[in-house]
Amino acid sequence: MDTTSSPAAPSLARRFADFAHALRLERVPAEVSLRARHLMLDAIGCAMASRGEPFASRFDDAVRDVSGPVASGEAAVIGFAGRLPMRDAALLNGMLMHGLDYDDTHMAGIVHLTVSVLPTLLAVAARRKSSGTAVVEAYVAAIEAGTRIASVARGGFHRQGFHPTGVVGAFASALAAGRLIGLDAEGLARAQGIALSMASGSLQFLEDGAWTKRLHPGWAAQAGITAATFAAHDIPAPLAVYEGRFGLFNLYLGAQREGVDPARGADGLDSTGASRWELMNVAVKPFAICHFSHAAADAAIAVHRTGIDPRRIESVEVLMPAGTMPVVCEPIDAKRRPRSDYEAKFSVPYAVASGLLRGRLGLRELLPAAFGDAEAVALMDRIHCAVDPASTFPQHYTGEIVVTLDDGRQIRHREAINRGHAERPLRNEDVRDKFLANATLHFSERHAHAVCESVLALDRAESIATLDGLLGQAP
Repeated sequence: MDTTSSPAAPSLARRFADFAHALRLERVPAEVSLRARHLMLDAIGCAMASRGEPFASRFDDAVRDVSGPVASGEAAVIGFAGRLPMRDAALLNGMLMHGLDYDDTHMAGIVHLTVSVLPTLLAVAARRKSSGTAVVEAYVAAIEAGTRIASVARGGFHRQGFHPTGVVGAFASALAAGRLIGLDAEGLARAQGIALSMASGSLQFLEDGAWTKRLHPGWAAQAGITAATFAAHDIPAPLAVYEGRFGLFNLYLGAQREGVDPARGADGLDSTGASRWELMNVAVKPFAICHFSHAAADAAIAVHRTGIDPRRIESVEVLMPAGTMPVVCEPIDAKRRPRSDYEAKFSVPYAVASGLLRGRLGLRELLPAAFGDAEAVALMDRIHCAVDPASTFPQHYTGEIVVTLDDGRQIRHREAINRGHAERPLRNEDVRDKFLANATLHFSERHAHAVCESVLALDRAESIATLDGLLGQAP
């Protein structure tokens, strides 16, 4: 299909640039600004919870090896005392925020954006001593643009084998960094053009539970910082970033371009603000697993609460959206035998088994002793996945289970709207509780409350220095 734009129409990159350059906090509804700060808080809590995980120390060692001897780093790394140069801090913070797969998701775009945009902003703001107000403005602008870019693809990035978080995160981060750097609208458009040569993120990790997904948002963050800085130095860049012959949608979607209309990418945005705030459609996760599995997990927990005896379960059919099955259901034999916490996070059979057996799926249920438990393994062998013909995916990440007992009786439970969705959101109070639970895994309650207060007051902060100092403390 021909996705080139009319020469007379502003490019999609320019429309995003005009919006991002003009946005001011006074034009943002109070509820949107407040939710933005709670999304930031959630991501920081996820990073603080990651601090005790083996991947956190190993990534920290690797990034510091790349950085080499640093006399005085510029930006804080969440939960670590040693500071790092701006781009390296953004890289590592993105890994920490995304590492547990507990961070937020924009439903229609199927993308995690806070974990690339926020590390970008924390790092750039630390160097430039930006105000909290500027950080919130840049965050809202980048999220509004990034969610729309991802949504245009209609799930096509995943089908093509790309992880939208790494791909789209580079463009959102370029807008975020450019806003703090002080680029004009032309410069912000140019930054997106430069990011086009940097956006990446493969789904191959799904085949063997590799750790590479964890680096995607941080890589996008440092790419965005680089792109915005190059744009500030007037490096020429492509103009038809998204709709061009070798632009994002034609190049990255390939045969998945059916139904893709780049011209609608900036709908609801202009230089006066937004008529529709996609930030309010960003879902906060109640489970530290792939968002595709949440409704199925909740359905299993609901059945557990009926008092079912797991020993009487003959079989379980899990109805899933067709678009999610390659990620969390296939190949079924591998999904029934997760070998690591990361494979467990992408296994519907394990999510359902844990829900049915224990009535919960917290961080402790993602430890080897839990997903390797003999009873869980035996139950996973009796769990099958099938396409849900009634699913409203990607608007909702639906999930339904049908449990057949040894006497032939069936128990069915459906979650038509996944918990955390904009139509069934976690309240700001719930997000705060989640943050405190995550932050106090390795840090004191006093420290956790200080971080919480600093993040929620960002819109009034003259500088992020206080938050930067709090984040750069070890347990």
